[in-house]
Amino acid sequence: MSDSRPIGVFDSGVGGLTVVAALRRAMPREQILYLGDTARVPYGTKSPRTVERYAGSCHRFLVDRGVKAVVIACNTASANALPGLQTTSPVPVVGAVDPGARSAVEASRTGHIGVIGTLATIRSGAYRRAITARAAAAVVTELACPLLVPLAEEGWIDGSIAEAVAARYLEHVFADDAAIDTLVLGCTHYPLLTGVLTQVARQVSGRDIRVVDSAIAMAGVVGEVLVEARATTTDRGELHCFVTDASRLDELGPRFLGESLTNYELVDL
Repeated sequence: MSDSRPIGVFDSGVGGLTVVAALRRAMPREQILYLGDTARVPYGTKSPRTVERYAGSCHRFLVDRGVKAVVIACNTASANALPGLQTTSPVPVVGAVDPGARSAVEASRTGHIGVIGTLATIRSGAYRRAITARAAAAVVTELACPLLVPLAEEGWIDGSIAEAVAARYLEHVFADDAAIDTLVLGCTHYPLLTGVLTQVARQVSGRDIRVVDSAIAMAGVVGEVLVEARATTTDRGELHCFVTDASRLDELGPRFLGESLTNYELVDL
């Protein structure tokens, strides 16, 4: 079967464009509608109830535009709002947490897994629950790393400052569990820092650490969900972006997407 309707993706800001980039690499024929709730970013410092409300409005916006699936590119929204949206949504909803957890369990040899993310994501315990649901004996160490988000947005993704911040956080992670062999990047901003995080994790632990990019993991799950509802056009699918505030979008959009961002529209939720 073929389904030419677009895939809907939403995030609290521009970080979810890393998920869009992964989707476009994995499924280049698919049309994508992206909604960045940039007027209300960050979600990571909001209460669970507020995050649920914001996520619900983003989901409705995309469903009203005829998408065939909704991808919650925001780890914080996935951790707090996914169950409710999956219950009520007329289309499949894919979150960030379970794909990342599944990839981590598959990657880990020791069952000792580290997770870094926003304060709200870590406080929710969503990754711990998702990982132990798949591997009951897994040992999960979590840490909120709020300074990594502004580093990614400023483009400070390598060099001494990025290394110092990464080391400060990862030293705490490995001090809590020296046996960790897999690190989950539980925020869509963090893939921009994959290089420095991988390097510093190796330095701190003294060995190679598997780093799980939840954006890539999500793209894989979306492909599985839509296996019988894929677009069959031979053309590259179009990307249309909606944002609730366009401040710095021209600067930040290409940084997270990896290509120019010329087609976007300002909307009010």
